[in-house]
Amino acid sequence: MSMFSTGILVLTSPLHTLPLRIAPVLSSAAQLVDRTLYVHLHPGLNLGGGNQPRPVFIPPVVDLSALITRLYSNAADVCGHLDVRVLLTNVRAQSAACSGATTPTCPFPTPQSLSHSPEVVLTDFALQDPGQSHQVTLCLQRYTGHCYVCSPSLPSVLLHPQLTSLQEKEEGLKDPEETEAPLETYTDVVVGGTFDRLHGAHKTLLNISCLLANRRFLIGVCDQAMLKKKVLKELIEPYSLRVQRLQEFLQDTKPSLQVEIVPLDDPFGVSIVDPQLQCIVVSEETRKGGEAVNKKRLENGLPALVLHEIQLLKDAHHTETEEEKISSSSLRSRLLGTLLTPPKDTSHLPPLPYVIGLTGGSGSGKSSIARQLEAFGAVRIDCDKLGHEVYQPGAAGYLRVLEEFGSDILNEDKTINRRALGRKVFGNQERLKALTDIVWPEIALLVKNRVSQARDEGKEVCVVDAAVLLEAGWTDLVHEVWVSIIPEEEAVLRITERDGVTTEDAVRRLESQWSSSKQVEHANVVLSTLWEPEVTQKQVLKAWNLLQKRIHQRREGQ
Repeated sequence: MSMFSTGILVLTSPLHTLPLRIAPVLSSAAQLVDRTLYVHLHPGLNLGGGNQPRPVFIPPVVDLSALITRLYSNAADVCGHLDVRVLLTNVRAQSAACSGATTPTCPFPTPQSLSHSPEVVLTDFALQDPGQSHQVTLCLQRYTGHCYVCSPSLPSVLLHPQLTSLQEKEEGLKDPEETEAPLETYTDVVVGGTFDRLHGAHKTLLNISCLLANRRFLIGVCDQAMLKKKVLKELIEPYSLRVQRLQEFLQDTKPSLQVEIVPLDDPFGVSIVDPQLQCIVVSEETRKGGEAVNKKRLENGLPALVLHEIQLLKDAHHTETEEEKISSSSLRSRLLGTLLTPPKDTSHLPPLPYVIGLTGGSGSGKSSIARQLEAFGAVRIDCDKLGHEVYQPGAAGYLRVLEEFGSDILNEDKTINRRALGRKVFGNQERLKALTDIVWPEIALLVKNRVSQARDEGKEVCVVDAAVLLEAGWTDLVHEVWVSIIPEEEAVLRITERDGVTTEDAVRRLESQWSSSKQVEHANVVLSTLWEPEVTQKQVLKAWNLLQKRIHQRREGQ
């Protein structure tokens, strides 16, 4: 069977039997769909009864909420590469359905457009008679076309052959009547979060909030002020992109909801001043935050919100340094060492040696990474050492520095006193630029010479270890830019311990350099030495192995 980019999975099994079926159904679906899998719930839908079934409203019950949590948890385990989205257009509380005369009796007066156009429809519907296969697939095709905008000739696939072994296990499940406890719903619901790289735990939170909300769904999204303490904050997606992805997901999930997304600059946002809010959705981890919101609301003369708590999703694939729950910080840590953005056009450079420009702020562990790459076989070009060469008596740079800054910067042996030179440029941007305009081009020439030498020796990879790689504009000398990052507090600690300077001096030094976030904007690969050395070693090894694949593919493509 060919692979489809986007599919719709129509789940028809009774609600009480679905918990056992989700994992195998998702696993089967993942063999056919490779990007987006929409899930449409219609427990009890009969596709083989002879009459063409129509979509109906299904009530939000407690077990539906539990099912959604289980579905996203199973999806993370068995098909983590898929963007799974549970659709709730046909889920509505009876009270909401009866609230207005204009409320439609059918969930889909017209077919709903989805962000990604479905290419296949799948179902867990179990055939009673193999001879019904054609009739059932045709029926499924028409049913799906009534609900969603899709091709009239949409391929239909029955996943039931893989599910027959589940029937015995399902006999021990609880009575169907026990699954029908109604879920309390509210007109206005609020949540808050970072929503970086939308994952299963986010989707669980959003889907259950959509189940609970009848009219309006308010979402506070962490903006800059709320990101400062986040792990690997430099890799957090821009606010505008996070909002765009939320809007797309919610438009697919429940287009009837009035969705409001606002920036969150403090832990409370509008949740403590909006009088229409009735419920806040929290997890075990954020419950205290919800309680703090209610304390503020009471102080503001507003009623407390109902705290609806959802469970955290376990991450079956987490490593020792990652959280046990599914989290954005774990996803960001898995990006370390991978290619975040493709290399720019480097056709002006010889294909070999492949040159990596490695940079990072003071204390970021850049040089330790360079040494590890050297151990793997790369030629390390240390620009700090090359800078010393530029100042050597007789070098072209030496003469120009003396010409610009005077002979009073010389030691008795005629070498340049770097401290005396530093005093002349400290705090004076114009004089500092005069110095870098002399020194940086000379270092660039030395880098080119070292790369050329490595080429003559038949070396495959060079690593240009340069703190000022980006500031100096040396990116045209390299095929890829790699950046090492750590939090500023950690950098300050390392600088003070290593160099014996004060905290204030360390902070000033960091402030004189490009920020990690600015450096990451130019990075193809990002690394971090924040954790134990063994963790860094694994990161660098991963980066090296992926680099070798890219070099091999590049060679094959030429």
